[in-house]
Amino acid sequence: MRPNRLLVVSLASVAILISAAAAQQETPEVGPPNGSLVIVGGAMRDPQIMERFLQLAGGPDAPIVVIPTAGGRESYDEYSSGLASWKAAGATNLSVLHTKDRAVANNDDFVKPIREARGVWFNGGRQWHLADAYMDTKVHEELWNLLERGGVIGGSSAGATIQGSYLARGDTSGNTIMMGDHLEGLGFLKNTAIDQHLLRRNRQFDLLMIVEARPELLGIGIDENTAIVVRGDNFDVMGQGYVAIYDADSFLEDQPGGRGGPFYFLAPGDSFNLKTREAFRPTRTEEPLERVKKREGGER
Repeated sequence: MRPNRLLVVSLASVAILISAAAAQQETPEVGPPNGSLVIVGGAMRDPQIMERFLQLAGGPDAPIVVIPTAGGRESYDEYSSGLASWKAAGATNLSVLHTKDRAVANNDDFVKPIREARGVWFNGGRQWHLADAYMDTKVHEELWNLLERGGVIGGSSAGATIQGSYLARGDTSGNTIMMGDHLEGLGFLKNTAIDQHLLRRNRQFDLLMIVEARPELLGIGIDENTAIVVRGDNFDVMGQGYVAIYDADSFLEDQPGGRGGPFYFLAPGDSFNLKTREAFRPTRTEEPLERVKKREGGER
C-alpha cells in the first residue's frame, strides 16, 4: 500500500523539492518526457489558463493549431472552431486542423501545420470523435513529436479526457457510460483516466467505476474552469475549481481536511507528483500537519 497524503510544505521547501527533482533528471514515468500539457475540465473562462497555454507555447505569436474535431461537425468556421476566442486572448498565428477521415489524418500535407506548431489545442465535444479520427495516425505521431521538441498540448472537456491513456466516457451511445466501446486515449498521461465537468455535473463519484475495475489507473477528475498544467511527472492546479484524485492504493482517511473516502480534492495552487502520487499544498510558513487539519476542518 502506498500512502497518499496531502503534504503541507513551505514555499522554500517547494523550491528545494523542485531543485532536487531537476538535479536528478529522471525520465518521467507518467507525463511526457518533454513539453507540457494543459488539461482543462471544460467551460474555460479564466483568461489565465489561456495565457498559461500561450506562454508555454512561446508567446502570443507562436504557431498554434486548434483541433475542433470532437465537436462532430463536418466543417468549422472561425467561431465554431474557437479561433475567435484565441484571437481575443492575443494569439496571432492560428490554424485549424480537422478531418474525420483517417486516410487524411495519415497524409503528410495534412499534418504539416503540427510539424510547424509550438502548441496544439483540442476543443470539447465527444472524445471518441478524436480517437476515431487520429489514434495511431500521423497526426498522433506528430503530436508526440511536438511534445518532444518542447511544445505544449492542451484541451478542454473532451480535449482533456483524450489526453489520458484510458478513455473515460468514450462510448458512442452516450457520455454517461464510463467504460464503453472506446477505451484508449492518446496517452500523453500514462496509466490515467481523466474526467471533466466534475462538480458542475455532479460527476465526482463516476470515476470510481473505472478505478475499481482498473486499480492500476490514476483517476483525475477536473472541475469546470479549472486546469492541471503538467510538466514531466508533476502538475499544478490553476483556475477556479477543484481537481479530484482517485488512487486505489491511497490511505484516503489521512488526507488533511478530508473525512476519508475514495477520492480527495486539490485546490488551485496545489501540486501533485504523478509518479509518487503525492499531493502538495504550499503555505507561507511551515506548521504542523495536525494544526492544518484542525484549521481546515479535518478533525471530527
